[in-house]
Order: sequence, then structure tokens, then C-alpha cells
Amino acid sequence: MSLTVKHLNADSTFLLTFSPLNDCPPSPGYQTSNGNLTILVDPWLSGPSQVWHAKFALTKHTVPSCINHLSELPRPDIVLISQDKPDHCHEATLRQLDPSLRDTIIFAVPAAAKRIRGWKYFDPSNVRTLPVFSKLKFDSIVRFRIHSSIPGAIPGEATIAFIPTKRDLTGLHNALGITYRPPSNIYSSPATPDFADSSTTYSTFSLPVQDNMFSDLSLPLSPPTSPFLTDSTAPSTPASTNNHFSLNSNSSSISSTFSSNPTSMSGRPKTLSVIYAPHGVTYPHIFPYASSHLVLNSALPLTALLHSFDRVQNLWWLGGNISAGLPGGLEIAQNLLTRCWISAHDEDKESSGVSVAKLITTKFSAQEVREMIERGRRGGKVATDVMVLDAGEEIVLRA
Repeated sequence: MSLTVKHLNADSTFLLTFSPLNDCPPSPGYQTSNGNLTILVDPWLSGPSQVWHAKFALTKHTVPSCINHLSELPRPDIVLISQDKPDHCHEATLRQLDPSLRDTIIFAVPAAAKRIRGWKYFDPSNVRTLPVFSKLKFDSIVRFRIHSSIPGAIPGEATIAFIPTKRDLTGLHNALGITYRPPSNIYSSPATPDFADSSTTYSTFSLPVQDNMFSDLSLPLSPPTSPFLTDSTAPSTPASTNNHFSLNSNSSSISSTFSSNPTSMSGRPKTLSVIYAPHGVTYPHIFPYASSHLVLNSALPLTALLHSFDRVQNLWWLGGNISAGLPGGLEIAQNLLTRCWISAHDEDKESSGVSVAKLITTKFSAQEVREMIERGRRGGKVATDVMVLDAGEEIVLRA
């Protein structure tokens, strides 16, 4: 399976495409179908981003987006909005979507969902509010079934979690956690699959249409989490056969050893994982999610971290820290053994207004980020790729 990350602008608009495992042909008489899951994140293509009034804060792109209209993209399954600020929740860009949102659902953090519904443009039933993640609440993670057209296959699962920062008055600092596990053919071989042939896929993606997003779900799902997890008390799952994780209570870090095989001995594939935190969030806020949901779903090492490199600071009464940048993301990248850290929200935009007049930006290059990660890496831990994707560039990460 693979994750394709495409940068649509030079800032924080991404198209994420998750593709399933192609490990065997379908049974005779059953058609194959496209099982890709596509997620459009924080779309802002063109035009200004204005907070309250142009004299307060007005921001414009300095680098053109790689597309002019959302209709140039394949229809996304999900549109994900991380905050209500207009450079993430951009009304003019979102209005390029079909107002009926046929076959597409918008998932947004609470303030953004309220704002979008207030436009009275979209069918309100297709604008969903993300619940706040809690490791003690099973229904605090949005879950989707991913069906297979192969008889007897175990359905896959995709999840989205909203992880806010406590006492963040600006509402800037949060993270969205995304995982994707494709359907698993129970007759497949546990040997390492061949990714060379990507012309066909054997699963279908479906979003539940009922009002209760957490009912009528197909197993296997992530088991309910307990308040405290150790390597001896964590529930065992079929996906964890080849992986061992232990939680170090002293340092709140996750240590592990990994198999190079992306499929467990039971034939159930591992899970791709993404953390999107364009303004940054501290690792202690990520730790409960990582130590419960990611560990139990064999979703570590983290596949991709989408996080700012540059640190942006404002006057304290105008929000203080705006983007955590390298100093904030480093601990996440190291502790979750991140495979690829991709720059997000680092475009040198044209900004004006009283609220941005005193901004101080400390820029970090990809090489500086890479060197800082390597400095803290010990032994055989997973090496982290560091990427800056220009508008229109993409990277494919394979399991």
C-alpha cells in the first residue's frame, strides 16, 4: 500500500491519496474497483485570506497554486479542515465544491464546522464536526469502513482524530491524526507483497451515511483503549504480531523494534499514519493518541508528519507563538520515528495589517531540520526523510 502526498499550493493545502495493498488477483467473476481514499486538506487556492478586516490581517499567496479550481482534481472522498482561520477554511475555494457534496463529506474542527454551516451553501448533513480525541472514549475517533470486493476479505479501516492544544486561545495549535488500513485478503500470503503492479486495486471505500457516524461499523476496529498501556498490559491485536512497542513512563517516548514486512503473520497489513499540524502542537499532546491508537493499530513508525519548519512569533497579546516550526516538531518526529517530515505552512506569503506588523519569523532549511533529527537519532532507529514540496510536487511513500 502507499500514501501519495501532493502539495497543491506552497502553504498548507495537500491532497492525500491512500492506495490499498495489491497482493493477489480477485476471485473469478468479481470485478476489481478503485479502493483509493483521497483526502483534501485545508484547500486555499487563490484570492486573499482576511481575518475580520483587511486592516487587521490580510494575507495573499506569493506562489501560484498548481491548479486554478478544485474541479481539476479527482473528486475527494473527504475534505478536512483543521481550523476556522480563512487560510485553512477559505470560503471562496470551498465554494468551488458541489454544494450537494455528492460522495464527499467535509470533516472540520468545531469552530470551522460552525463557520461552514453558517455560509448556508452546503448540505448541512454533509458537514461533520470532528470530536475532540480522548484515549478513554472509543467514539472520539471518526472511523470509516473500507470494503473489499474479494469474498472473505477482512474490511479495512480509516480513522481521523482531532487533537487540540489545551488553553490555546488562538485556536491555531492542533493536530489531525489520520490512519489507513486497507482490506486484508485472508487467503493472501504473509510474504512481502510486490508493489510493482499498481494498475488495479481490489477494495472499495464507503462512507457511512447514517446520522450516527460511529454505528454499524465492521470489524476489525481499534480495541477500546485503557488509561495506562505498557507492553505487558496492552491488548494484543492481529496487526501487532511482528511489532513490539513499550512505553517509557519516564520520558513519555515510544520505543520499538520493527519488522521490514508490511504484512503481519495473519495476513493483515500494517497501517499508514499521518499527523497534520501546520502550526505545530507539542509532543505531550500527541502522546496519548500515539501510545493508544497508533500503537494498537501497528501504525508506527509514523508514515508522514506535515508540520511547519519555520518558527513564527507575534506579540503576546496578538497570540504569541503562531507556528512552532522545527523546535516544536522535532520531538514529534524523533519520538514517533517519523519516516518523512514534509514542510507545511511555510510559504513566504504577502501579509499586511496591524496584527502581523510585528511578526518575527525564524526560518529553517530542510538541511537544518535533517541535521537536528540526525543529531537526536540513536542506534538503528528509523531514518527520517525531510522534504519541501513545491506547489504541484508530490511524493509516494510505500509501506
